[in-house]
Amino acid sequence: MNIKNKIEEKLSEVILNVYQLKDISLEVQENKTEFEGDFTIVTFPLVKQLKKNPEAIGMELGQALTEQADLLESFNVVKGFLNVKVKNNFFVDSLKFVTEDFGVVEKKDATVMIEYSSPNTNKPLHLGHVRNNLLGFSVSEILKEAGYEVIKTQIINDRGIHICKSMLAWEKFGQGETPEGTGTKGDKLVGNYYVKFDQEYKKEISELTAGGMPEEQAKKEAPLMKEAQQMLLNWENGDEKVRALWNEMNAWVYKGFAETYERLGVNFDQIQYESNTYILGKDLIQEGLEKGVLYQKEDGSVWCDLTEEGLDQKLLLRSDGTSVYMTQDLGTAVERFKQNDIQKLIYTVGNEQDYHFQVLFKILGKLGYAWADHLYHLSYGMVELPNGKMKSREGTVVDADELMQEMYDSAKAKTIELGKLEGLTEAEKETSYEVIGQAALKYFMLKVDPKKKMLFNPEESIDFNGNTGPFILYTYARIQSLLNKAEYQHKEITDIELNTQEKELTMLLANYKGTVTKAAELLSPALIANYLYELVKAYNSFYQSNPVLKLEDENIKQVRLNLSSLTARTIKKALRLLGIGTVDRM
Repeated sequence: MNIKNKIEEKLSEVILNVYQLKDISLEVQENKTEFEGDFTIVTFPLVKQLKKNPEAIGMELGQALTEQADLLESFNVVKGFLNVKVKNNFFVDSLKFVTEDFGVVEKKDATVMIEYSSPNTNKPLHLGHVRNNLLGFSVSEILKEAGYEVIKTQIINDRGIHICKSMLAWEKFGQGETPEGTGTKGDKLVGNYYVKFDQEYKKEISELTAGGMPEEQAKKEAPLMKEAQQMLLNWENGDEKVRALWNEMNAWVYKGFAETYERLGVNFDQIQYESNTYILGKDLIQEGLEKGVLYQKEDGSVWCDLTEEGLDQKLLLRSDGTSVYMTQDLGTAVERFKQNDIQKLIYTVGNEQDYHFQVLFKILGKLGYAWADHLYHLSYGMVELPNGKMKSREGTVVDADELMQEMYDSAKAKTIELGKLEGLTEAEKETSYEVIGQAALKYFMLKVDPKKKMLFNPEESIDFNGNTGPFILYTYARIQSLLNKAEYQHKEITDIELNTQEKELTMLLANYKGTVTKAAELLSPALIANYLYELVKAYNSFYQSNPVLKLEDENIKQVRLNLSSLTARTIKKALRLLGIGTVDRM
């Protein structure tokens, strides 16, 4: 239990003893004012119940806390705010407890499945996928740190008209080229043909409209689109030639995805494929009809009426018997709960799909699945660029591989300019450039609350000052240098008076587990990133004002080295939750 929790516990006891009030919790904040004290207690919530002014309540609580709990050294009341100074030994004990408790996780009796990435096999991963993957992976690591068992999964969208567009364009214009033959990553090669399809398709539309055909009709009558639709039908009917091409081109893409995932540092425990799951929901449709939850129109199509839930009527099966995305997602969800002992399923998908998931969860509830209440859409804002939105079919996306390489190149240029890595071998330098570049990218992406849309600025992200990944890494490396020079070995010191900055650092270190718990509750890596920034700022302030290596007092020196070591370990642990590695020199 950290000091803040201890104050809150004692405060509840005092309120019960003095005022006979149960279940009253007052807000306890770390004191950021000029008034003396480590923490501030806000007394205003008691004013109405006690019919007393806040200053009087503050004085009574301060006096009672001092008398009834061996906790406070002193207190003062300013305009209803009770500022308390905690006895030094509690900070020393807290530092000792955090050190001993480091890495101990209280296991939860629950398994959470998290879906993220879920790309299409007609194009490489882009900037939007980067935010999705980093968010899904980081939330997975945070939940594991909070004690949950986690299953990371993705469903790959490997079928449909968009996949056939790439296949058809390669068949018509590819002249048999392969990733190996061209030295091109497989996902990029396939993505090039998706763009090629769109280019040729637009030419056909222009020719048809020039001949007098209305544009909407031209889009339907264009020969390329008709051929792509026929290819999809052939695929669904198991045509051997189409299936062989589909398998070959998908294999190129999967190999390319694997390389991107490896560099991005994300992975999966399970993978599902839409080509296997798109018919899963059809049995559920029949089940829903029998239960009267769904209804069938005269044309044979099947619908779910959600108007009473504030939504609308949702198509689940077309009149020709073919399924829609919702049908597939219904079946996939049921399958996941059948095959895994999970208590929660989280979908990491952009906020443009908010409505889809509202409908999905409502329908599963209507079908009688109790676990529908344990489904959650981790809805996040889109990544915006200074020059507008991305369009895959027009080839204007920010490619994930190119972005990571750009970050690497920027990190290399910046570190060389600053002379940060002199004395390292070339191999060590290369590793450092990669870690720093990835830290810049990931930290910038994850420090923003997931619900907010964001503008990605690569130049700002690589800055070695401010709220950035490189700044966090630099502080970690500075501490490692300090510990190495001191030939540090941990030794516990108990009889020592901590100064204000040492106390502040101790409190922040004690807040790590609480921050992880909160981040797990809110599914927000931004809380971890912001905690890291506050910790690093506090350490740098401490470091600049408190000499360490030149100290003659060995006890104070040992305490400051202990604090430095624990700070470095906490930085490393928190960075890992964001998928970020560390370097010992910068």
